[in-house]
Amino acid sequence: MSAKQKVTVAYGDGIGPEIMQATLDILFAAGAQIETEVIEIGEKVFRKGVSTGIADESWESIKKNKVFLKAPITTPQGGGFKSLNVATRTTLGLFANVRPCRSFFPYVPTNHPLTDMVIIRENEEDLYAGIEHQQTNEVVQALKLISKPGSEKIIRYAFEYARVYGRKKVTCMSKDNIMKQADGLFHKIFDEVARDYPEIENNHMIIDIGSAIIADRPHSLDVVVTENLYGDIISDIAAQVTGSVGLGGSANIGEDVAMFEAIHGSAPDIAGLDIANPSGLINAACMMLVHINQQSVAEKIKNAWLKTIEDGIHTTDIYNKDSLRKVWTQEFAKEVILRLGQEPVRLRPVHYHEGAMNKIMIKKRPMAKKELVGVDVFLDWDADGRDPNKLGEILRALNGHGMMLSIITNRGVKVFPDGHPETFCSDHWRCRFMSETDGGKVTHDQILAILNEIKESGLDFIKMENMYTFDGERGYSLAQGE
Repeated sequence: MSAKQKVTVAYGDGIGPEIMQATLDILFAAGAQIETEVIEIGEKVFRKGVSTGIADESWESIKKNKVFLKAPITTPQGGGFKSLNVATRTTLGLFANVRPCRSFFPYVPTNHPLTDMVIIRENEEDLYAGIEHQQTNEVVQALKLISKPGSEKIIRYAFEYARVYGRKKVTCMSKDNIMKQADGLFHKIFDEVARDYPEIENNHMIIDIGSAIIADRPHSLDVVVTENLYGDIISDIAAQVTGSVGLGGSANIGEDVAMFEAIHGSAPDIAGLDIANPSGLINAACMMLVHINQQSVAEKIKNAWLKTIEDGIHTTDIYNKDSLRKVWTQEFAKEVILRLGQEPVRLRPVHYHEGAMNKIMIKKRPMAKKELVGVDVFLDWDADGRDPNKLGEILRALNGHGMMLSIITNRGVKVFPDGHPETFCSDHWRCRFMSETDGGKVTHDQILAILNEIKESGLDFIKMENMYTFDGERGYSLAQGE
């Protein structure tokens, strides 16, 4: 027999200790070849003054064992505490969040009994980078970061997942009709990668209609791949429409390390009452066993769990008029253990794949020719009744040093020249300077000269963004109304 796999385990906060104990009892009863190494993370660590919620020695345990089974944690309210979930995913390079969403109808009521989809969410970038600034009295900025390698990694993972698990279709969801640069990049990379998997059907949906399809016709979807924020939202929608967020488990996969967790929170209001449903963490643990090549044990547990659900043995959250018996957290675990070796009759039993995914390889892309063609200077300006024409007069009176003011926008809307008086203006202005020569390039020295002119005029510039073309293609957005 091969050596046992060491697994780092965190019991977490709130209901975490209860559902983790129930889950581990099932794993060991089923013969899982694992050895646990327990760490403390979350609220208690935050309260000790560790702003990350995790001590250095705990990081080392996760990096050493490379497999992390985590119960839900609580992040204290108030400033200074960053999300440990986000930090774990980004620090360890856990780029893929995998959330299966399957119906267990009729034992768990749902209006969508045919649902069997998987949402694969990018885990490292997008708005979850958490880069925010208050720039004026009225305006806060959050940066949305989408990269080519980050997009390609998650999209290739989605197609590899579909290939290995016998899925037929991969759907990309984005909002590239509005965010033509960021979401446009994600969509473009999806189309490129899809060509490498001609045997798998692919399509793209705008995220708003895609969310509506998940809520209305989830059975029409198979594998969905999307960006971080969208994925966070639609995976909870998908879990809820299939019956209960409390049943969902998830995997967070990186090149070297993987983390497995329930998708729900720590529910401190019911902590210690022995009524929490451990199913989300049980299902996450089954995903962990597949990841460490203990598929037979995962099948045994998942099918025993399905049989328990099918037999009407339900915890409070899913107990209904057709349930046979209401049970507590630890009692539910004991019922699953009693059914190890059994399979459901009406619910489709699980048989996990034995194949492995190919290593996710990022294509080497040629460097584009990058040329500086202008600058957007952002101002905090609250004078002259916020009249954009007044601001335009001030800026056009400056020495342009070979550059000229082309437009002013407010919250993305063009307000100068030829703006509309009905447009509401905040104290946050984007002022675009381009070369006086049509289509001409500019230099950093010209930009520095413009910034100095703005400073000398008494205006407060709060940010600037250089504007580039890449192989002649515009690398910046146009204004609304431009």
